[in-house]
Amino acid sequence: MEVAFLIEKTVLILVLFTLTLTIAAYSTWAERKVAAWLQDRVGPNRAGIFGLLQPLADGGKMFFKEEIIPSGSNKWLFIAGPSLALLVSFLGTAVIPFGQNIELFGRSIPLQVTDINVGILYIFGVVSLGVYGIMIGGWASNNKYSLMGAIRGASQNISYEIAMGLSIIALLLVTNSLSFSVIVEQQHSWHWNILVQPLGFLIFLVCAFAETNRVPFDLPECETELIGGYQTEYSAFKMGAYMFAEYINMFVSSAVMAVLYFGGYNYPGMDTVNELLGPTWGPLIGVGVMLFKIIAFIFFFMWVRWTVPRFRYDQLMDLGWKVLIPLAIANIVITAIVIVVVDKL
Repeated sequence: MEVAFLIEKTVLILVLFTLTLTIAAYSTWAERKVAAWLQDRVGPNRAGIFGLLQPLADGGKMFFKEEIIPSGSNKWLFIAGPSLALLVSFLGTAVIPFGQNIELFGRSIPLQVTDINVGILYIFGVVSLGVYGIMIGGWASNNKYSLMGAIRGASQNISYEIAMGLSIIALLLVTNSLSFSVIVEQQHSWHWNILVQPLGFLIFLVCAFAETNRVPFDLPECETELIGGYQTEYSAFKMGAYMFAEYINMFVSSAVMAVLYFGGYNYPGMDTVNELLGPTWGPLIGVGVMLFKIIAFIFFFMWVRWTVPRFRYDQLMDLGWKVLIPLAIANIVITAIVIVVVDKL
């Protein structure tokens, strides 16, 4: 294995790790700013210009606060819960293509940590592991409210993963590939999958809210019923790890939706821009476009939080099993019929 290859991947992993942490940290600032804007308030404005240093202040507070571990808890699992949630949330970024290959030092460097031909299955595998962090943390706390939140989280994630998987099947019928890089390349110019799979995207979007435990699907940490849900007993950095995991999952979900349905780094006139700027600077414009799409989805997540009220738990499960799953199956059937008819013409 070439040394240059190892250096490329190491640098890319470090850049992606830093980018993910930065976006997750400033998502906490953006959440409060968006809430303030929607509610006609000011929001954070004391720490730095426009409150931009607020995430650093919050991070410092969480690092230096006293760690409290309940005496009746399982100590090792109590620590393992948030650690696992944070670790799993990072793994999803490995298969996301953030841009075209970039030319540096005479080498063509892909802006993707690893391009595996089953990238979608990898993402689903990683997402399914995320529930263990919630379940372990809730059970290890030895608190009935925490356990109830963990059970809610597990049943909610499992239920909505089914509808999410079914929505992807219809997309796979159109793309004939499980590779993220291939799917992005197929959407070059204006051939975005949202135009041929609008219902599949809508189902995937709703399921993404449920998988990331965002309002209106934040029942695992519903403070009006469960105090703080699965993280009731957590404090300091462990609570921060759960919060960071949620924002990182939101970032990864936004990136996946941008890649699968909105062309990823593709944009109109991309070929012309690449010819003008060359193989080094041209792809960076695509990276900026990709990040813009991700940030737009993150803003939408936040907008919905301060607009839509929380579901009751029976409404949550009814929506997943009685509405989204039948809709996803119908979407598969309709997509298959359309593909067969088009091929016969």
